[in-house]
Amino acid sequence: MESRKTAKESRERLRRKEHKRNPGGSLRDGFDRGAGNGNVPDIAGDMGWKGMLLLILILFLGYVLYQFFFS
Repeated sequence: MESRKTAKESRERLRRKEHKRNPGGSLRDGFDRGAGNGNVPDIAGDMGWKGMLLLILILFLGYVLYQFFFS
């Protein structure tokens, strides 16, 4: 009996074929997708609440250190 390929196997085969043909292309696509057209709600949604809390803390500590050293 002939086994049929699933959609997942087909996508994986196409992904491997594209990666062989253009190894750096997928890496660049990933960078361009995140950097080119992001805004604050998109960034916050991608990071989740823990990442957003960490970003706020880093910004706050940076501000405090700036005020301490340059005021």
